[in-house]
Amino acid sequence: MNIHRFFGLWCIFLVLVLAACASANSEQRKKEAEASRNLGEAYLNERKYTLALKNLLKAEALNPDDPYLQNDLGLVYMHKGKYDQAIRHFKKALDLKPDYGPAMNNLGNAYFAQKRWDSAIEYYTKATDNVLYATPHYPQSNLGGVYYEKKDYKRSEQYYLKALDIKPDFVVALRGIARTYLAQGRVQEAIVKLEKALTIAPDQPLLYHDIGKAYQLAGDYNSARHAYEKVIELAPGSPVADEAQLALQKLK
Repeated sequence: MNIHRFFGLWCIFLVLVLAACASANSEQRKKEAEASRNLGEAYLNERKYTLALKNLLKAEALNPDDPYLQNDLGLVYMHKGKYDQAIRHFKKALDLKPDYGPAMNNLGNAYFAQKRWDSAIEYYTKATDNVLYATPHYPQSNLGGVYYEKKDYKRSEQYYLKALDIKPDFVVALRGIARTYLAQGRVQEAIVKLEKALTIAPDQPLLYHDIGKAYQLAGDYNSARHAYEKVIELAPGSPVADEAQLALQKLK
């Protein structure tokens, strides 16, 4: 074997070794990133947002092109009230995975929090149109919420009903459509929806607060009083409990 051929073979061998090492290092970085992401998600589920952010940022340093990680980062920043940063990460998640339904819905939520109604509608609509999205009742209900805020109660009702067609026991949509009915003066219809919601989620103070208002509008003051008292029992010291206390004083 002449020296040139030997040198050429050695170079090829060296390239293959380096490529294998690079691949191994890349896989190791992805595994470490996934472990940090999983830990961050666990803290996120426990509402320990600072610890979640610490681990998710560590994962991002190792593997920034993970759309699920970018969505997680968006959720943490949204819980921290950093909506512009949340939007940036949700958009990056969608750049990496354009059909990622939860990121579309979450981006709509971030815009909703900023009261940017038209932008929220755009991304909620994209989520509802995404046939791969497993929980379309979320963006349908969220569209109901946007149109409620815009005081377009007809459209609000339509979207809440679509959400309830998909998931009849979806408490968020039951409460949402009840509030829409109350805004239209359809008090008895609101009471029916809220009573159903309370059979599903009997420990939610906001539902008792809403049904207290509905009973009060219907002239059923004893039921209203009981509902407001339940709010105070379930959430003592909270803003909604303070509102319920004021409502009780007006009933006396």
